[in-house]
Amino acid sequence: MSRPERGVQFAKSVKVIEWLKTEILDQIANLFRGILHANQHMMIDSLSSLVISVYVMARRMGFSFRELDQAVIHKLREHVHEGHQLEQWYGDLSSLEEYVNKR
Repeated sequence: MSRPERGVQFAKSVKVIEWLKTEILDQIANLFRGILHANQHMMIDSLSSLVISVYVMARRMGFSFRELDQAVIHKLREHVHEGHQLEQWYGDLSSLEEYVNKR
């Protein structure tokens, strides 16, 4: 790949990352609207779009999907071990870790 082509690819990657950032913010706003209106379809649609956008952003930033999965599992274990409040109150983090490990 020649230098000009690399420059175009870099600029394109930066533009895509900027677009993904706005997509994430847009989906957060949609999620909040869904919560406000108790619209379950809007909430799950926004949450799923957020997950997709985060995975794609990670890939555009040079991380593999596997690396992101491993980082999430590491973070879950860390929070469970440190006694994160969500784990103490509801056991959500160990439940999520178990789910992710079974996939």
